[in-house]
Amino acid sequence: MTSRLLITSVLVLCATIATAQAQSTPEAAAEDVNTVDSIIAALYDVISGPANQPRDWDRFRSLLTPTCQFIPIHRTPEGSPAHRVLTAEEFIQTAGAYFDQNSFYESETARTQDRYGNLVHAFSTYDSHHTPDDEAPFQRGINSIQLLFEQDRWWIANIAWQSEWPSLPIPEAYLPTNE
Repeated sequence: MTSRLLITSVLVLCATIATAQAQSTPEAAAEDVNTVDSIIAALYDVISGPANQPRDWDRFRSLLTPTCQFIPIHRTPEGSPAHRVLTAEEFIQTAGAYFDQNSFYESETARTQDRYGNLVHAFSTYDSHHTPDDEAPFQRGINSIQLLFEQDRWWIANIAWQSEWPSLPIPEAYLPTNE
């Protein structure tokens, strides 16, 4: 009897947490979350734009699980790799401050992707530009995006990214086929 009560309590707690999380996430546009392609395109679209143009952060939040983490990999002043873990709100504060001062346009140039059931891992190679007309990107790299399918839609669960460094070029397997 005690184990049934424990299991019931855990299930009620999980349902309560899931309901609270769903209520705090803005409603997503179906066209943003109905395919892996559409949710990744929406991700790039929502962060791109001219300096001092507010991004649609509610649209951004609607793409993410409530526990989504953002993990930029960077170099320390000594040149060693390091990472930082940000919540969605921390990412919005950090990126929003940058976007207030800088135009930023990021686009996917290539992707490799693996799927197992309701889980997708995408390596999304990107170019970052200051304007859409820039001939060359000021930065390239790879976004490692984990996606989940549940509640009849796709969600971004986590994103880790690594910018290209002179000593760490993007491998050919992750570049567009025309390069």
